[in-house]
Amino acid sequence: MERTKSHAASEQIPYSVFTLNEKRFMVFILTFAALFSPISSTIYYPALGPLAEALHVSNSSINLTITTFMVFQGLAPAFIGAFSDAQGRRPAYIICFVIYIVADIGLALQSNFAALLVLRCVQSSGSSGTVALANAVVSDISVPSERGKWMGWATVGALLGPTIGPIIGGVLSQYLGWRSIFWFLTIFAGVYFVPILLFFPESCRAVVGNGSHRPPKWNSCLLDPIVSKRLAANPNLIGPPITPIPLRFPNPLKTLALLFEKEASLILLSSGFLFAGYYGMMACLPSQLEDNYGYNAFHIGLCFITSGVGGTIAALVTGRLMDINFRRHARKLGLDATDTRRIRSLTSFPIEAARMEVALPFILLGAATVIAFGWVMHARTHIAGPLTLLFFVGFSTTGAFTILATLTVDLFPEKPATATAAANMTRCWLGAAATAIVVPMVAKIGMGWTFTFVAGLWISLVPPLVAVVKWGPGMRRQKEERLKSKGVSG
Repeated sequence: MERTKSHAASEQIPYSVFTLNEKRFMVFILTFAALFSPISSTIYYPALGPLAEALHVSNSSINLTITTFMVFQGLAPAFIGAFSDAQGRRPAYIICFVIYIVADIGLALQSNFAALLVLRCVQSSGSSGTVALANAVVSDISVPSERGKWMGWATVGALLGPTIGPIIGGVLSQYLGWRSIFWFLTIFAGVYFVPILLFFPESCRAVVGNGSHRPPKWNSCLLDPIVSKRLAANPNLIGPPITPIPLRFPNPLKTLALLFEKEASLILLSSGFLFAGYYGMMACLPSQLEDNYGYNAFHIGLCFITSGVGGTIAALVTGRLMDINFRRHARKLGLDATDTRRIRSLTSFPIEAARMEVALPFILLGAATVIAFGWVMHARTHIAGPLTLLFFVGFSTTGAFTILATLTVDLFPEKPATATAAANMTRCWLGAAATAIVVPMVAKIGMGWTFTFVAGLWISLVPPLVAVVKWGPGMRRQKEERLKSKGVSG
């Protein structure tokens, strides 16, 4: 009898105590916090020439700062993701923004190449963790049946960076000089840091559970008293006690370990190769637009808008599609899609199919449009052709990215920031390789054959992802059995 009452009470405890408006506020904050990493990368492109001239180095030396930025963009989240999964999202955000602002000030003041190279690595380390943290917060506050919608919004910030970065960078570099780019980022980050510091609540489930447990005072914000008052009026919302995790140095090997799990490795590598192809296209676009159409830095920046618009629309559309498909699969199994506890305990729930059925059409559309883009650029058609295709490339690749990122979080709900950091590592490191080889590749075999190769690579990802749909639930069962045999709670 007592057990039945206890079970009934636990069923009434919500997954998250944050209200819809509080969730909207949190997602709004994290969406634009995730903007800083990609905007810091692309806002820099129009200033490469002036920087090389000012620092008396070659263009290839300046390009090295792009590669090292992406290397640290992949590495740093491995530390901050593991830290945030144990100690909380707020302290992780604070660390990221402090490092980032200090690096921006240093970049604005430096006058030699060595300082530029080192400080760009520090800047990347500070900004890149915000993408992993955005996905982690979404996992903290949303059940799988509605996660697609929130992940769609969380992805928008990361997509706006590549779109608006070159435009802002082009205007600032042309009219105020290259140093103004870094002063702009300093002011932008400083202003945005204030609402995070004052109002953004802790959401990490290892620290506050479903949000009903209060974090330490040093980790509190001005929204906490409002939540506490609501909990005092309704104690049934309070989740089970939380066992504090001792503070220890983050272990990046936990992130690397995910790359060697069967199911995770297929998803992470597929996402990485998609990103590498897309980033390679973006990296060679400025030189091709300058050579083929005679565009200056500002006009080149404007051309990035179409892919950004396509990507933003895709992020919002795919979120809805994922939620609809999730509910469809739940109904087929006779489940309530909002019954988080039962669905999470069902190892056999086909979460891979629910996500991948939406992702695969986007991947195939991306392959088709990237081939067309390559040959249209090769033929030097009217600019309307490449810009239209850029919209569809942005739409299709972003749709696929969003879904694979959501599935990554679905598979590792207990450590979403670490999982996202692993995805970020594969994307950025493969992207860094792509930016290094794409321009020589285009020079050797041309735009058409280069992006025919990229499309072929993307099509080759379909069989492994179909294998994930077919054998993923079995892989998860095996993993759960291994953990149980070791006495570890999954």
